[in-house]
Amino acid sequence: MSERNNKLELLGSAPIPKALMALGVPIMIGMLINALYNLVDAYFVSGLGKSQMGAISIVFPLGQVVVGLGLMFGNGAASYLSRLLGRGDKDTANKVASTALYSSLLIGAIIILFSTIFLKPILTMLGATETIMPYALTYSRIYILSCVFNVFNVTMNNIVSSEGAAKTTMCALLLGAVLNIGLDPLFIYTFNMGVAGAAIATAISQLVSTLVYLTYILRKRSAFSFSLKAFSPNGQMMVEILKIGVPTLVFQLLTSLSIALINRAASDYGDSVIAGMGAVTRITSMGTLVVFGFLKGFQPIAGFSYGAKKFDRLREAIKTSIIWSTSFCLVVGLVMAAFSTQIISQFIHKQHDKHKHYENFYTNYYRQTLVLFVYIKFLHINPVPLSR
Repeated sequence: MSERNNKLELLGSAPIPKALMALGVPIMIGMLINALYNLVDAYFVSGLGKSQMGAISIVFPLGQVVVGLGLMFGNGAASYLSRLLGRGDKDTANKVASTALYSSLLIGAIIILFSTIFLKPILTMLGATETIMPYALTYSRIYILSCVFNVFNVTMNNIVSSEGAAKTTMCALLLGAVLNIGLDPLFIYTFNMGVAGAAIATAISQLVSTLVYLTYILRKRSAFSFSLKAFSPNGQMMVEILKIGVPTLVFQLLTSLSIALINRAASDYGDSVIAGMGAVTRITSMGTLVVFGFLKGFQPIAGFSYGAKKFDRLREAIKTSIIWSTSFCLVVGLVMAAFSTQIISQFIHKQHDKHKHYENFYTNYYRQTLVLFVYIKFLHINPVPLSR
């Protein structure tokens, strides 16, 4: 009980800089490690060859669509839950948390089943070439099925963050990420399983993160109670969840679409270009996910303050978050641009006869994407938590 009271005190009365650090930094660390293991995954797979690296690049946007479902219900519910906690409406909060979790799992399972049945046409549409397709099928058959864990994790990540339990989110992300970094070389090279090994390592890591959240729920450490009895998707509740969740899903879908279109355009130039685009996407995502992690710490403070009608505190939180995230984006963007050649070269094999040509091409593309990264904060600091 004292732990729950401490969380609510942090959301409602702690100084804004202290609250943002306490809630934002743990999630930032978890997100950074999470992005790092995606990068390490690509690094180890790139050692297998350009077609194998191209395969995971092709599958990446499909996985992001499934993750978007978890974000739709998780992010949509998180804002509403923070406001309900601010108003002291615990019963409604329990119903919202349960409804969001079970809804995301149900719809996620349907999408995963659909993707599995029509997997080859989907991969073709995403830009898989004849040489990439065998590896893409091998990787995606395992990866897509394991996305059910990812949907659960993403939804719980947002719900748990909404109650101020940032350390739990960090532990779930860290444990899964560190495990994946260790399992990747083991399954890919030691067990000689190739891209299938990369997918299995990811699946095991996602399962472990799921177990962390399940333990958190079953030990009743959450401010919310989860049960099938509390699953009650009425009109008002779904409106509150979806009016925030749908824009998040649309953003995720558009991101996936842009990556898919780039891959399709790149397919005309061969597997090497597709592989390079995949590397650039994953490198850039490191900075983006760190900012996103910080703003996940900001959101419960904003929602709670709004629900409790502490508007001065809300304005201070918004102002501080914009200043901090802008400064971070500028510094990281400049550093990554300055060392772009060194970063990109880690994913290009020296034995390729066109190594220097591709390195220059990827580096220029990477620098262009960093310009957009500087503005990423404006896509996430928005009036969503203030919805009535």
